[in-house]
Amino acid sequence: MEVGYAYLAAGFGAGLVTIGAAHGIGMITAAAAEATGRQPEAASDIRTTALIMSALIEGVALFAAATCFLLQGK
Repeated sequence: MEVGYAYLAAGFGAGLVTIGAAHGIGMITAAAAEATGRQPEAASDIRTTALIMSALIEGVALFAAATCFLLQGK
């Protein structure tokens, strides 16, 4: 019975990680689009910053999802 809860918790945790990462990247993209609209001459700097921040969020999400699946085996 306890193993079933571990699988459920790992799946639920991975789902929350995915939702959180998607929300964060969506907010970055929206802010970058608005900033580019307000100041088009800085578009390349804004794009670079947005890509770096998105990659950092993806890295944290990967570690969190991997932790969920590692805890599943305990």
